[in-house]
Amino acid sequence: MLSYQVKNTLTRMLFKGDFFEIISKIKNRVLYSNTDKISKENEVYLEKEAQSISSFIDGIDPVLAEETQQKVEEIRVNGKKTLEKIYYDLGGGGAYDLLYFLIRYLKPAVVVETGVASGYSSYASLEALEANKSGMLYSSDFPYFRLKNPEQYIGIIVPEKLKKNWKLYIKGDRQNLPSISSQINRIDIFHYDSDKSYNGRKFAMSSLDEKFTQDSVIIMDDIQNNDFFFDYVRERKISDVIIFEFEGKFLGMWMGNNVTQKLIKK
Repeated sequence: MLSYQVKNTLTRMLFKGDFFEIISKIKNRVLYSNTDKISKENEVYLEKEAQSISSFIDGIDPVLAEETQQKVEEIRVNGKKTLEKIYYDLGGGGAYDLLYFLIRYLKPAVVVETGVASGYSSYASLEALEANKSGMLYSSDFPYFRLKNPEQYIGIIVPEKLKKNWKLYIKGDRQNLPSISSQINRIDIFHYDSDKSYNGRKFAMSSLDEKFTQDSVIIMDDIQNNDFFFDYVRERKISDVIIFEFEGKFLGMWMGNNVTQKLIKK
């Protein structure tokens, strides 16, 4: 007898158009699980260069940093209340205080994210856009295909009142990102938190590369998983790179020259 998870996966592959996305995920996990690692040199670099998000944002705008912490706590509490009613573990939130702060401070018109899950980062981004009274969030995700009716759980903690500034795509990055790219002229803030493999990151960045400008900020989660982040910034000779430590993991952020002048005091 096939398990429920296997049967549900096969159903999605055969009847819901998810064949190529699921095969891509399986391939990345199986073929690259032993080679998709970070070098010792880059591990040392992370430990040496990492700083806290709280100290970074407080150094830019203490008042906005205080607003950010208050809003993040509100999101955490509201999200926990919603998730307590759900049987499945949908994962916790990431470093969404950084996203909230940057969106409030830079006032972007276009924010793009990959990896929604229960929706903490989406919630924070949409709250910031609402406070700015401008901007749109474009999100790429793919359902937990081993669950029953998994679409209902994507961004489940996001309040209905915030969704007017949100365009959610749920066919996986390989379909979603080209679709998003075709609808926008540029990306002001990009947050990558989906497929953590080297190949997954490479696909995402190549899909959106032409939309990044000197006014763009790119944030990549879990850069301790492999060398993609380091290869990318070195190949392009990107010097304005910031590393953050968050709950034992690391985020990398780089930005265009125009943003550097706003965020980093020389």
